[in-house]
Amino acid sequence: MSRSLRAQHYQNERGVSKRRGVGCMAYMYILECGDGSYYTGSTINLEKRLKEHQGGAGANYTIKKQPVELVYFEEYNRIDDAFYREKQVQGWTHAKKKALIDNNKPLLPVLAKKVFSRSLSEPSN
Repeated sequence: MSRSLRAQHYQNERGVSKRRGVGCMAYMYILECGDGSYYTGSTINLEKRLKEHQGGAGANYTIKKQPVELVYFEEYNRIDDAFYREKQVQGWTHAKKKALIDNNKPLLPVLAKKVFSRSLSEPSN
């Protein structure tokens, strides 16, 4: 069984993957890098792209952070939808990406809230 198919099976057990079958041609995916950071991407061929990342022919970021492992993906009917989702998730913090990977849906809105704090030099009213 290929590495990406094992990851899909793992995600399906957790109820994360959107769907599998005819018409699903695009993917948004998250890789965990050797240093613990996450890389988010999109592709129309997940298995091929994963091999590229693992073989050192992927993005510059993952080339420098080997080894990489597929930890999450979502399936889409259109590549532009997967790309849009990629850009959305790329803007998230490490903690929010981890919550997505762990299928911790209640934590996602909490991690989306911005926390503002006053600087010590600002006068209080």
